[in-house]
Amino acid sequence: MFLSAELEALPEGEDIVLPPSDLWSDEPPLESDLHLLQIKLLLDCLNCWWRDRNDFYASGNLTVYYNPQKIKSRDFRGPDFFVVLGTERKPRRSWTVWDEGGKYPHLIIEILSRSTAAVDRGLKKQLYQDIFRTPDYFWFDPETLEFAGFHLVDGEYQPLEPDAQGWLWSQQLQLYLGTDNNQLRFFTPDQQLVLTEGEYERQQKELAQERSERLAAKLRELGVDPNAI
Repeated sequence: MFLSAELEALPEGEDIVLPPSDLWSDEPPLESDLHLLQIKLLLDCLNCWWRDRNDFYASGNLTVYYNPQKIKSRDFRGPDFFVVLGTERKPRRSWTVWDEGGKYPHLIIEILSRSTAAVDRGLKKQLYQDIFRTPDYFWFDPETLEFAGFHLVDGEYQPLEPDAQGWLWSQQLQLYLGTDNNQLRFFTPDQQLVLTEGEYERQQKELAQERSERLAAKLRELGVDPNAI
């Protein structure tokens, strides 16, 4: 719709200039190891939880290009962590809104630092509310553990109320967000920790070992040596 409106406005005979596409991300380095580890943790957990889904895109510290007219003026943003729903799960150089059917992130999490906290609480919050229209916005400080969340209601962000455990509900992910071991983690609706791929593999091995031990014990009750089978 954005592109068609531009084409209609062009004078007759003027060359058509299409918006750039397949742009490389242009984000500064992360502030600290805590920021890097937190972003990787969120990505690992969500990718493991949705391992059988191919209808989402999750990334971190990646540029979201949303205005093809202002690329040269660097009018773009790179959320620390974001999720887009209803899209193809594939690697990307950046998230370019006009190449992605006009889709903006459905959830954004900013990891606060001394140098970015004021922008994350102010300018970015306003941008995500008014331009991105991102339904769920959270921020988390890995040093002070400050944690807050907002949901878009009638065009304005409303603060989310924490539950008894201090967790906040994401309507977009259908998951809770809360702290565990001084890190921001996802929790299921029945309050189970969403595991990383490594945690999930260890859990599956432990469950398999428990099943094997129970079977061996049952066989011995029946007078059968499990080592002889």
